[in-house]
Amino acid sequence: MDMDALMMRYADMQRNAAVRKNPSQKSHKRANAPTAEEKEAARQGYSYEQQMEADNKRRANPMEIWLNRYGTVDKDKIQDEAEENEKLHSISYLRQMRPEDRIDLHQMTRDEAWSALESFVAASVRRGYKKLLIIHGKGEHSHGSDPVLGPMVKSFIEQDKRLGLSGHPDRNHGGNGATWVIVR
Repeated sequence: MDMDALMMRYADMQRNAAVRKNPSQKSHKRANAPTAEEKEAARQGYSYEQQMEADNKRRANPMEIWLNRYGTVDKDKIQDEAEENEKLHSISYLRQMRPEDRIDLHQMTRDEAWSALESFVAASVRRGYKKLLIIHGKGEHSHGSDPVLGPMVKSFIEQDKRLGLSGHPDRNHGGNGATWVIVR
């Protein structure tokens, strides 16, 4: 191909590209069209410039300007949150705190109790609870010689990685017929 053919081909490509461009991509707004704020000010009977002058004449407290710009830090709130967080990691505090949620497994079979515990623990973890009470009974009404739900609850707690320390509450809150557990 010689140079003239290349130049002709280039000129044709440029002409085709110019034709393909959409000429309607120009803005149809006037250069000095009023903004939404100016339209609102005109609708209310005063100009936008008059509103700006009125705003500029208003005296502002320098302290208020600084606080609006940089914000404040509530040191007391941060300290309280840190203390509460420290408490929730203290085992002695968690042992003494009241259970935040409870489930009663009475009259359930082993499989029903297991699935109920799975959904109960998942919901409690989602809600952010730290201590749960599982009421399983002492097993005095079990068919057969050994209790069914107490050992099943112990096994569940040992297998579930979301659960940690557990124990039995005092006699007034269920004794050996209930188990409290701390959520990790």
